[in-house]
Amino acid sequence: MKRILITGINGFVGTNFTNSWFKNHTIVGLDIHQPEKKDVEHIFGWDELGKIPPVDAIVHLAGKAHDTKNQSVAQSYFDINTGLTQKIFDYFLQSEARTFIFFSSVKAAADSVPGDVLTEDIEPRPVGPYGESKIKAEQYLLAKRHEADNLQKNVFILRPCMIHGPGNKGNLNLLYHVVSKGVPWPLGAYENRRSFCSIDNISFVVEQLIVKEGVESGIYHVGDDDPLSTNELIGLISESVGKKSPIWKLPKALMDTAARVGGVLHLPLNKVRLQKLTENYVVSNDKIKRALGIERMPVSAREGMRKTLESFR
Repeated sequence: MKRILITGINGFVGTNFTNSWFKNHTIVGLDIHQPEKKDVEHIFGWDELGKIPPVDAIVHLAGKAHDTKNQSVAQSYFDINTGLTQKIFDYFLQSEARTFIFFSSVKAAADSVPGDVLTEDIEPRPVGPYGESKIKAEQYLLAKRHEADNLQKNVFILRPCMIHGPGNKGNLNLLYHVVSKGVPWPLGAYENRRSFCSIDNISFVVEQLIVKEGVESGIYHVGDDDPLSTNELIGLISESVGKKSPIWKLPKALMDTAARVGGVLHLPLNKVRLQKLTENYVVSNDKIKRALGIERMPVSAREGMRKTLESFR
């Protein structure tokens, strides 16, 4: 049994980690709010670092999420995603904890995937303050990694794909409600494929990094084994709600024209949004599976997605 400190414990991922681990580990939290939480020993505020009891591992989830509406002030990303990471990592170096796990993002590596699959070998080229603040935090950890090595501490930087699971309220939830109304999907001609990350799989990976000996420190991408096309995703949502949502394979040239017109008239569909809706974003999870000595993730992409969709009902 390990004592694990989770920052941002009240969020979607932190709540799911607590639910998965509390039977086998002692969970301590760190968050800007400190309500009593079932199965958590205690939640501390950021000004109470000195009061936290000795822990074996720190899982740093706290951060500012990607604002797809671009309404957030850029500096706030750096204050939170970079600043808090520096603060908690410096605490880690002085503490008795042996393992530090930082949740970065694939967006720290690339906003769009150059080539077929995104791997850890890519030279990071983030676009926008979210990805830039995450990569700056990564660079801070890497610059101080020698200190951790000298102290025989493990430092893992995880770049997960879009994490989904019960309690998730992001874009997947919005798509679910659109499809559940039977609204036709007009972009069926684009067979784009995207990688997702089931909360069950990321929970398994993080726990293994805490309990398993001999895993090399470093950067790891995390996602489900198989990508899903948007058409497959809509099919799974239709299956979940019991209502078939038509998939229209309108000509790409027609949609490109509509997107150009939409940009001029400031409509919801423009060239940038069309690209994001139809581009491929496939991420390799080979490195983390080799490190953990497994061939497949515990939950398949379709099984994990079905579980998430059922939770929306």
